[in-house]
Amino acid sequence: MSTLQQTEVQTYRVYLKATPEQIWTALTQSDWTQRYGYGGRVDIDTRPGGAFRQYASEAMVGPGVSVVVVEGEVIEADPNTRLALTWRMIGDPGMAAETPTRLAYEIGQDERGLTTLTVTHDVTDAPQTAALVGGALPGTGGGWSFVLSDLKSLLETGTGVAG
Repeated sequence: MSTLQQTEVQTYRVYLKATPEQIWTALTQSDWTQRYGYGGRVDIDTRPGGAFRQYASEAMVGPGVSVVVVEGEVIEADPNTRLALTWRMIGDPGMAAETPTRLAYEIGQDERGLTTLTVTHDVTDAPQTAALVGGALPGTGGGWSFVLSDLKSLLETGTGVAG
């Protein structure tokens, strides 16, 4: 008896008028992560093996409530260049039961000298997570496309698309 494994890798790229240092800071510091995307703070130890936790925003759970919605472990961290980690949505029981996924942020420059942020999310064997981060679940936001659009707007204008 064989088991068919479903493999899906989602890749998103955005071009930003921002430095690699600004992008790194926006990805790893709570005072920035609370200002774009879904607005949750992060705790991240950027050493390989370090813990990653993303919390629900106050808008999701109320002021003063601390709920971890995503957890993972840092696989690789090269400041201002690359951050790779495991990523598991634990805020939803169905997604929490899925295999942890692998997420990588790559910060670089293209041939024109534009700063790029490429997000590669390997959602193999995690169909609910794939739908969530792909923006296919109604009522859950817009996945990585929304998060990256909001981050780009924030870094370039000082205001995110949602605020």
